[in-house]
Amino acid sequence: MDIRPLTGEPLALDLANTRWPLRGALHDHLDDPALLRAWLAEHALDERPDTTPEAAIDAVRDALVATREAIRAALEEGAYQDLDAVLARGTVRLGLGAQGPTEQVDVVDPTWRPAWEVARAYLELLRTADPERIRRCANPECTLWFADVSKNGRRRWCSMAECGNRAKARTHYARSR
Repeated sequence: MDIRPLTGEPLALDLANTRWPLRGALHDHLDDPALLRAWLAEHALDERPDTTPEAAIDAVRDALVATREAIRAALEEGAYQDLDAVLARGTVRLGLGAQGPTEQVDVVDPTWRPAWEVARAYLELLRTADPERIRRCANPECTLWFADVSKNGRRRWCSMAECGNRAKARTHYARSR
């Protein structure tokens, strides 16, 4: 069962959003091996997550957590050195074959492949999206990030049903006092 409060965001933001406040504590979606395997499968980052040994899934989790923190540091502080360190774990070899252009990804440690792919997706997001539309939820208690794809570009909350309604209720309560 997926309990994440915000899904459907680009891959890098989806990883950044795998930790969120829940009932006064931070909930980490990647702590549960079954949820981690489901997250990998959802994003086609592991061909056969059900057969990954437990020790390997722990290493994949550690790599994803490090990448999540690197992406959050880039989003929140503009600090890119940790993300560069993740990207340094792999390379892309471009080629041309009978079927057309080819791309071969070489990652030093296979347990870092999913994390490297997410870091690469973050670069692609920066290349294709307006950076001003990659935003943190306006609710100060929320930690979620989203790509604003609204027509007017004025989306403020991760979810109108959750954070948006809470903000409007707080404003209404403050006015009525």
